[in-house]
This record gives sequence, structure tokens and C-alpha cells, in this order.
Amino acid sequence: MAREYPFYCAGEWRTSPNRLEIRSPYNDELVGITYEATEQDLEDAIVAAEQAFAVTRRLQSYERAEILQKLADGLRRRQEEFARLISLESGKPIRDARVEAARGVFTLQTAVEEAKRIGGEVIPLDLMASSQGRFGITRRFPIGPIAGISPFNFPLNLALHKIAPAIASGNTIVLKPPSRDPLTMLTFAELLEEAGVPKGAVSIMPMTRAVGDRLVTDPRFKLLTFTGSPDVGWDLKARAGKKKVVLELGGNAGVIVDRTANLDVAIPRIRTGAFSYAGQVCISVQRVYVHRARWDEFVERFVAATRELKIGDPLDETTDVGPMIDNKAAQRTQDWVESAVAEGAKVLVGGKAEGRFFQPTVLVDVPKQHPVCQREVFAPVVGLWPFDDFEEALAAVNDSAYGLQAGVFTGNLEHALRAFETLEVGGVIINDIPTYRIDHMPYGGVKDSGLSREGLRYAIEDMTEPRLAVFNRVPIQE
Repeated sequence: MAREYPFYCAGEWRTSPNRLEIRSPYNDELVGITYEATEQDLEDAIVAAEQAFAVTRRLQSYERAEILQKLADGLRRRQEEFARLISLESGKPIRDARVEAARGVFTLQTAVEEAKRIGGEVIPLDLMASSQGRFGITRRFPIGPIAGISPFNFPLNLALHKIAPAIASGNTIVLKPPSRDPLTMLTFAELLEEAGVPKGAVSIMPMTRAVGDRLVTDPRFKLLTFTGSPDVGWDLKARAGKKKVVLELGGNAGVIVDRTANLDVAIPRIRTGAFSYAGQVCISVQRVYVHRARWDEFVERFVAATRELKIGDPLDETTDVGPMIDNKAAQRTQDWVESAVAEGAKVLVGGKAEGRFFQPTVLVDVPKQHPVCQREVFAPVVGLWPFDDFEEALAAVNDSAYGLQAGVFTGNLEHALRAFETLEVGGVIINDIPTYRIDHMPYGGVKDSGLSREGLRYAIEDMTEPRLAVFNRVPIQE
């Protein structure tokens, strides 16, 4: 008998007439049953978030830190349980799911520290004769109820990147978890209740897109934070009204393998970046530009390394690549690869869908205007291109509508600095893959890859407003 997971609305556990079955992408077995919130449930959550904000905005730093510490401790105690649930409902290999659960603990623990250091500054204002005797201080204040929409590929940690900074900064939040795998965050709601989060401060509720659209349009929310596809994200921003919007939207991450690169490091890391979680990662390696002097060796070794990957049951400790999230995703990937081949690309390994599994695939000779190069594949597919000049490689990485992160493998310091100055991305990762992220760093993109930055400290900046107090020193009248 599959477990039932009520959703968490305004500090209460609720169900609705809208039953939602969550099935494993691996074998379609029923993982659990939950319910989609109704319009009334969402209205109740919004009203409760407004009311709870009167409480959370006045919580002292130590109180917010204590709540977050209880959440971190609770997740740490149940870390293996969360990892298994992530694997079951998302199809993520269990080894990767354990990493996500551990990162979730780290995200919460970092939020504990950031809750203690939301500071301000002293500003000298006596810069003109007319302003003598004046100085200012700034302090950051929470902005109010936040709407969060999180994606399926990291069902725990990317949701925590919205909830943790909201709590740390004294805000309230209503989160729409992914409909494909919401059970992880519904289980996390148990920890919220245990930690003593003020009633109504956090609601976690699966919803249809029609109901969830109010997260975008309702003016009672002061910020919308969304992680997902670029097409959806920019549409949400266009309809969000006056609220702040934070978008983390992914892209088609590029890697440069320079002539001086250490291939013993580069090849296994690029393989990890291209094929982890079946390529369903916003910063998955999609485009690799290899110096022609290293081309033959790189291609031979990279293809051989790709062939060694094991596809299979996500709960098998030896599995490297699990299923894609659904049949539609696998079929779309098959269509894109076949289209690329029809236009001249060659498949060196992989290239076929087997149900929801898509073989780790390496392509060469892909036309640079083809979607496999220009758009986000979000699948275990990587293209390789040779280059002769480092400036040519930089231009190739920049030849994209996206700009999330890029990787550069090089032993040349000047090339590393040149890449940092030139690449139009949110992050340049030297001697590692663009798939690298640690959760306290500023993370986000430019161009079509998004707006603003995640990472606890940086998210808190978006979730707070600086307020200025000006002091004018005047004589005291006796």
C-alpha cells in the first residue's frame, strides 16, 4: 500500500479531491499518493503568509538561526531516507541522491550562519557643506510573502535554496514543488513542523499550472523565485507585475579544453558533467571545444570513458545513469539527435532511446545552428568541436543565447584570465566543469539564463530591502 502524503498549507496538513499519483520513472511503480491544492487552499496559504509575516519579520536573528539549525539537524538525521525518496520519485541514481541530501544539509547549515550576519553600513553624508553634521546607517528588512516554484531535477536542494533564505531573512513563502516528484518536499514539511516554524510562514503544496499561476500574478507576493526552463521563466516574468523576480533558467553550458589541459582531469570531469542524472541538470555539459592538437586523444579517450557508464536501476549502487523523467523527454531527445544526424552530425557512441532511458551520447560535426548546439538539450547528449585558436573557442562558447556557467581546462594562466574577462556567463570555472556548484557561492546566469543570483547570502539580498536612516546632529536645547 503506497503511503499518502498530505500537502502542507498554512501550518495544516490537507488533502483535496485532486489525487496525484507519483510513480517511479524507472519502472512506473507507485511511490506515493498526494493531492493538488485547490484555489481555496492557495488563497488560505497566501492569507496565512501575510499574517505570519507580522511574526517572522520581528523574529530575532538568533531565533531564525535556531529554526534553521533544527531543520539542518532534522534533515541530517533522516538523510538516507530523503536520498532514497529522491531516487525513487525522480529516477536519480542513489549515489547522486545522497549527494543532494548532503547538500541540502549544507544549504540549511549555511543559512544558519547567514541569518546571523544580515548587516548594513555606515554612510558619511557630510560630503557637502550643506550636509554637515549628518551621517546615515542602512539596515536590511524582509520584503514580505514570497512565491517559490522549484524544478524536478533537484527536488530537495533547489527548493531549499528558496525556503532557507526566506526563513533566514524573516520572510514567509509559499512553495509549489514539482508535480513529478513533490514527495521529497512534502516530507521536508514534517521537519518544518518539528522545528517550530511559525504557522503559515511556509506552505508546500503541489498545484496545477492553472492554480499555481496565481503565484506569478498575485500582487500580495513581493518576490517570485523560479527555477526551470527559459521559455517558461521569461513568460512568468512578463506577467509578474511589480514584484521582484529571480530566475534560474539553465542553458547549454560550454567547456573549453585548451592545448595545455590535463586530460587525466578533464575527461572524467566532463563525463560527469555531461551524463550525471541523465543530463537533466541546468549546468550540464552540452558543448565541448577541444584544441586541435589534443583532439584525437581527447575524442578517443572520452568515447571510451562514455562507453563504460552503467545504465540501470537508480537504487543500484553501481548505476551511473538512470532514466529520464518521462517518455516525452526521452522521445524529444531522440528526435533532436536524429535531426542533427540528418543535417550531418555523427554519433560516436549512444544515440538511442530505450524506453525512458537515453544512452549517453557523443556527437561530432553538429551544425552550429542546430538545436543540439543552440538550445538546451537537458539530456545525456554532448557535442564536440575542434578549435585552433583560444579566441576562437571563447567566441564559440559566447555564441549562445544562454550564459549560465562555463568551464575552461587550461594550464595557461593568461588563458584562464582571458576566459574570465571574456566569457558572457554568470560563472567561469577554471580547470573544472560548468556543472560545479557549491551552495554558498553566487549562482545564476546572464542573457536567457536568468536574473539575479542564488546562494544563501545572495538570495537574502533579493529577499530584503535596504532602509536608510539619516542622523542630523543638532545642539540639544536645554
